[in-house]
Amino acid sequence: MQGKLHLIRDGMKNRFVATWLVCLLLGSGIHAAEPAEQLTPQVVRFFETRIRPLLIDNCYQCHDAKKQRGGLRVDSRAALLSGGDQGAAIRPDKPDESLLVQAIRREGELKMPPKKKLSKEQIADLSQWVRIGAPWPGSTAAPAPVKREFQIGERDRAHWAFQPVKRPPIPVVKDRQWVRNPVDAFVMAKLEAKGFAPNPPADKRELIRRLYYDLIGLPPTPREVEEFVADTSPNAYEKRIDLLLASPRYGEKWGRHWLDLVRFAETNSYERDGRKPNAWRYRDYVVRAFNDDKPYDRFVREQLAGDELPDGGPDGIIATGYFRLGIWDDEPSDREQSRYDGLDDIVATTGQVFLGLTVDCARCHDHKIDPIPQKDYYRLLSFFHNINHYRNGGPTDERLIATDPDGQRAYDEGVRARQRKREDLQAALASFETDFRKLYEQIHGRSVKPPELRRLLRAEGAKLLGKERYQRYEEQRHELQTLMQTKIAGEMALCVTESGPRAPETFVLIRGNPHVKGDKVEPAFPVVLGGIKPILPTPPPGAKTTGRRLALANWIASPDNPLTARAMVNRIWQYHFGRGIVRSSSNFGLHGDKPTHPELLDWLADEFVSCGWSMKSLHRLMVSSNAYRMSSRANDKALSADPINDLFWRFDMRRLTAEEVRDSILTLSGTLNPKMYGPGVFTAIPAEVMAGQSMPGHGWGKSPFEEQCRRSIYVHVKRSLLTPILESFDAAETDRSTPVRFITTQPTQALSLLNGDFVHRQAKLFADRLRREAGTDVEKQVRLALELATTRRPTEGEIRRGIELIDALKTKDGIDSEKALTYFCLVVLNMNEFVYLD
Repeated sequence: MQGKLHLIRDGMKNRFVATWLVCLLLGSGIHAAEPAEQLTPQVVRFFETRIRPLLIDNCYQCHDAKKQRGGLRVDSRAALLSGGDQGAAIRPDKPDESLLVQAIRREGELKMPPKKKLSKEQIADLSQWVRIGAPWPGSTAAPAPVKREFQIGERDRAHWAFQPVKRPPIPVVKDRQWVRNPVDAFVMAKLEAKGFAPNPPADKRELIRRLYYDLIGLPPTPREVEEFVADTSPNAYEKRIDLLLASPRYGEKWGRHWLDLVRFAETNSYERDGRKPNAWRYRDYVVRAFNDDKPYDRFVREQLAGDELPDGGPDGIIATGYFRLGIWDDEPSDREQSRYDGLDDIVATTGQVFLGLTVDCARCHDHKIDPIPQKDYYRLLSFFHNINHYRNGGPTDERLIATDPDGQRAYDEGVRARQRKREDLQAALASFETDFRKLYEQIHGRSVKPPELRRLLRAEGAKLLGKERYQRYEEQRHELQTLMQTKIAGEMALCVTESGPRAPETFVLIRGNPHVKGDKVEPAFPVVLGGIKPILPTPPPGAKTTGRRLALANWIASPDNPLTARAMVNRIWQYHFGRGIVRSSSNFGLHGDKPTHPELLDWLADEFVSCGWSMKSLHRLMVSSNAYRMSSRANDKALSADPINDLFWRFDMRRLTAEEVRDSILTLSGTLNPKMYGPGVFTAIPAEVMAGQSMPGHGWGKSPFEEQCRRSIYVHVKRSLLTPILESFDAAETDRSTPVRFITTQPTQALSLLNGDFVHRQAKLFADRLRREAGTDVEKQVRLALELATTRRPTEGEIRRGIELIDALKTKDGIDSEKALTYFCLVVLNMNEFVYLD
């Protein structure tokens, strides 16, 4: 009995918890699962007189049934065991490990109650209550409820997107004459089933303009239009398709679509919005990949794990810049939270872009809609967990991309030489500082503390060790600082790196809180897609990565993955036809839009894989179809029955994209610079726009005028300072993936085209071009301007109105001929027909 006596003292003044109470409690065998009816009267009395009043008076105000700050309730034992955002509040029998006890003792970050510390007696009572198992009279005192494992039902598994892709038979339709290729058969089958007829074909001028913008993002020249109209050969259109797909302008147009998806920008966002080093190389990689018709499965593997591919090469390094494109906070208040926010950006973008799934909705809890448990989110995160957190440059974010052995050797020698120089300088500085410390201690009788070393050196270094030697010390110190800031000559690329061949453990984070770890998880694919755990090979000696990303990339890029091919063919269809077969192109989940033509989607997905994941093959198939060649004209009957064109009974008219608007203006003025690749260019931005930055103009350079006239894909993308005309016309959001751009109609668009500095300057250059090519004949000038803007021959009435406008500007407003023509050009650039595509 004496061996069981417990004397609790905890610094109390003349007050002891009676040892008989402890003996009774321990002797009664109370433990975490003790039924309430077995509690002794002494235990009940202890709880009702000491514990319950303490909780009511000090905790219920913020943690009861009505209010749960931090997600925590303390009005039942089950609630304490379940816990809140930080995890379980108590661990029965272990007060030192219980968050509640730590909080009232104020041992960590949590300090409760926040305004007034409990007395020592209250702390002792609550600690003792937890130590004896936290009995709660009037309850079953049952253990914390076990969280039910996420269940995936048969209905979830039967969802169309999770089914294997199976090539359906091509439908047999009544109107076989209309069917030019399998795409038409699937579209016509739906139309006939609903009693619809397809629209008549677009005329050749409309069609050629549509094709040019869709494939290269630029208008055809009047000569190209006339050549196409005059070409009566049966394959005239197909020849034009091949010509455009072979153009380097194709990669610039379609590369921009991909940059929308991967949240491309060249700066970090937040207040300073610093530059991402060499981010432009990723943009150039994407343009080249599209021009080369890089197989899409290879394109996927290079971006997710190019550095882990045995034949990755420079492209494999550059492609992993994908991981570094997100926003980055350079001074987070919670570094661990910031780290997981960065990983969440990767999981979210990867899930949405490559799989069409909103996996990121399961970060804090099981997905509320789709069959994606929270554990699946963290299983996917574990593939990326070993990635070094972004630091905006340096060895963890940049790598050499030498394309020849000599370049690599020169770079390696430069690194070694810098290392030797650094070691020599550090040794010289250390020698001087050691001598200074010894002399100082001899003279002053005390040692030099590290924080005061620099101050003392500046004050007495020259006196103790001589002016010449001290001056040399300062020179070497400056030389070392300069050396560390100097980069070795070589082509560097923004890329991903890892912390070595061993990955850290990954845990489910309770409610997404990185400070509250739940169950440990291992890399695995989503349960609804089989939940397979990949076989991860042991990294070879000298490996710098785990190989996990390559395992994930191979799974995503597999022909057997039901989502990857479907997601990409749906996007290509969307960019050609105005909307995807699945309108919610980054959400193939249960509450995403259902495919309007599911058989067509699966046929295209299978065809995509069968043709070697060739994107150009898909382009040819889609744009050569009669479905693509239809007119966009309205049909009252069809418009009434299917106003949003679910059946594809006509081609959807669209406005030019922001980049197409700007590039077309440059094309009309004759100033478009076709130069490709390289660092982003800085366009002229009015001071009034720059004033919106926290540091106006910071981080924005000034490129020569001819460089400013390059295509919009090469304009520097600064998250806090977008080029005004691009932003006005709904350029892609840069903070997250943009699967579909907004199409707005708002005042700044009209103001940009009527009053913007860029458009006014280009209108003047447009007028200069008309004078060069049409001479001084106003009628010829007007005719050429309208033909360039609309890619058709203007009517005599349109030409007459243009001439009348110029005459009125000169006679009524007293404007000279040169300026009158400039204003006419400004009107042309504001025509609906110029910025809309039939």
